[in-house]
Amino acid sequence: MINQARTLVLAAVMLLLAGCASYSGIFPAALRFNERTLADKSVPYANWPSENWWQELQDPVLTKLIEQALADNPGLQAAAARLRRATAIAGETESALAPQIEASLSSTRERFSERGLIPPPYAGTTHNINDLQLAGQWELDFFGKNREALRSALGEVRASEAEQQAARQLLATNVARSYYNLARLLAQHELAETRQRQRLDLAGLVERRVKAGIDTRVELEAAQGVIPENARDIAALDEQVALARHALAALIGKTPEAADDLAPKLPAIAPLAVPKTLPADLLGHRADIVASRWRVEAAGHGMASTKAMFYPNINLRAFTGFSAIGFDQWLDSGSRQPGIGLAISLPIFDAGRLRNLYRISAANVDAAVAGYNGTLLEALRDVADQLSILHSLDIQMERQQATLASAERSYGLALQRYQADISDRLTVLNVETGLIAQRRAAVDLQGRWIDSRIRLINALGGGFAETAPSPADKN
Repeated sequence: MINQARTLVLAAVMLLLAGCASYSGIFPAALRFNERTLADKSVPYANWPSENWWQELQDPVLTKLIEQALADNPGLQAAAARLRRATAIAGETESALAPQIEASLSSTRERFSERGLIPPPYAGTTHNINDLQLAGQWELDFFGKNREALRSALGEVRASEAEQQAARQLLATNVARSYYNLARLLAQHELAETRQRQRLDLAGLVERRVKAGIDTRVELEAAQGVIPENARDIAALDEQVALARHALAALIGKTPEAADDLAPKLPAIAPLAVPKTLPADLLGHRADIVASRWRVEAAGHGMASTKAMFYPNINLRAFTGFSAIGFDQWLDSGSRQPGIGLAISLPIFDAGRLRNLYRISAANVDAAVAGYNGTLLEALRDVADQLSILHSLDIQMERQQATLASAERSYGLALQRYQADISDRLTVLNVETGLIAQRRAAVDLQGRWIDSRIRLINALGGGFAETAPSPADKN
């Protein structure tokens, strides 16, 4: 009873001395945005896109390319490695909550000093010192230091999980965008070749008209001058096509020639019901925002763990084993060496080490909150940009379709007049020049539309669904 009373008194004294090392006056300064207040909650739009959104495009070649990329891309493999690392760190942190047991065996041959601590008959002789011990230690986490450290590590694991999903989504998005960019370039290349044939026909016709005295060399030079210009454009498109193929091959984790045989086509433009305002729950579908939330959560638990370091650290230790000089009596009952102990440590003066660690923790919280705020604002801007672009493209394509239809009617009328010998071939070729230009503009708009639709899918999270409860939901 006397020993227990002394232990309690000692513990009370150490608690009173805790004021010598204090965390007072240190706290995070950054304020976190609440994404639920930044958007209109009235728009039910959280079911689009689906997780495998690329299948909705009904292009089996694209689906195969994305599946290859998700399996073989080095960047995605690096993200998976980061997740495994975070998981292992969390496992190592969790081990601090459980008792630690270790066994040791040692045998040392030593000559004992005649004037040392070892008495006769061993003094001045040489023997083996043999130890066999089983020891256990348990840190009693009264103030939650290890529990908070584990929560912080688990937050990092969940952030890494979300970041891995973000990397997968970004990769799928980039594959689809590169695929349809290649389709746009191939469509433009086909129109450029059509235009080249048309201009060769036009130059040949003008040359015949010059020989017939109808046109002059001025018209001939103008007609022939655009031929090398268009050939230059075709060469530039060849370069862009090659680079697009190389980029696509790199995304799927293959060598540059792997995409040489790809010949994708632009998809038909499908109607897309786009909300006029952004619903808040969509932001919960973005993996980067979820990861940033977990980073804030982890930083907060890390600060709590550091705060607990200002309180007493209590350890239980127990051991048992055998220790003897020589082998003959090593495992006898008289060589037993059991023990048990309680250790309490408390920081009193550490030259400001703990306060600076706590300042670091507070700064980590500020950095995580700032990162979260930045990610949230960027996400809002990204979605708003894509919605605006798609709304504008809808208007532009509607006007372009009207312009293209007019150009096709003009070409049809010119061809009919030519076939009826009312007008000449030159009129048909001149009208066809305008038609080809309108088709090129339509292809560009179609390419921009599918690219913006894919970017909107990415901006809305690409079907990401959080598997663990978010920190916002727990609060």
